[in-house]
Amino acid sequence: MPVVLPDTGYIPTAEDRESLDAWFTEYDAQSAQRAVERMADMAVFPLNLVSDDSAGNGRSAQWSREQFIEIMTGVMGDGDQNITFESVRTPVFLSAAMAVVFTDSTMTMDGNSQQLRYADVLVKRGGVWAFQTMIQGGWGDNL
Repeated sequence: MPVVLPDTGYIPTAEDRESLDAWFTEYDAQSAQRAVERMADMAVFPLNLVSDDSAGNGRSAQWSREQFIEIMTGVMGDGDQNITFESVRTPVFLSAAMAVVFTDSTMTMDGNSQQLRYADVLVKRGGVWAFQTMIQGGWGDNL
């Protein structure tokens, strides 16, 4: 069944999609290398986070760049394990400068795969995309 995107009133151009895809290719590459500081360079701070906790309650937080680096370094580790991502992304452009991107991803580390589903809100500033909000279930106890 094809995905039907909501009518936001904005029809993205080919360049809109290409620039967003290029941003995610770079972000995935930085993630695979555990280059957390470079990942932080690709964000707008304070960064909004939305999740749910183990009690089933919705949670949100705002992180500074320093918090992002500390927490993501802890989450991603600093080992030598090879990490790869295979992702299918469905962007919903609200304008030429705002997009909500839904991602279904398989992360594989040392032969072990994990399915991920999340959404990001990205904004374009000065012609460059940056993520501003991360949304994923199951992380609320860590916010």
